[in-house]
Amino acid sequence: MTGSNHNHWRIAKIDLDEDTILWRSADVEQERRVAMFDLVEENSFKPIRLVENGHNGPYDLKLAVQDGRLVMAIGMAGAESLETIVLGLARFRRPIREYFAICDSYYQAIRKATAAEIETIDMARRGVHNGAAELLLERLEGKVETDFATARRLFTLICVLHIKG
Repeated sequence: MTGSNHNHWRIAKIDLDEDTILWRSADVEQERRVAMFDLVEENSFKPIRLVENGHNGPYDLKLAVQDGRLVMAIGMAGAESLETIVLGLARFRRPIREYFAICDSYYQAIRKATAAEIETIDMARRGVHNGAAELLLERLEGKVETDFATARRLFTLICVLHIKG
């Protein structure tokens, strides 16, 4: 499929607004690194208005949280932002809280629980994560076409942006 537009509808680089993030534990920092690496390695990201205006990517994406909203600044690779999508985060508050709580349990379990206990917590963690990814896909509808795996990784990064020491 080399040369097809599909190869261009992707995120080439992602940045988080470091001013938004006040503190990260080693576990969360590892989650951030993995999510960012995996996202850039494999993603599907098609900002509808930009594509309609002839900007087929690949894209640079900067994520920030401002005034309780997710700000997604999208530009062509290496260029200025061309579009900013702002999503209210009110509907994400509960999934973010639940995700943090289950991740805390998971990190503690890794250090001292049985394999079966870890697996149970990990299944719950995946369930919360999957539900939040579905919500993100719903919120991006009509703005950005993306896939489930990309939405999961973006949700992880949204959570990282919510860490407040």
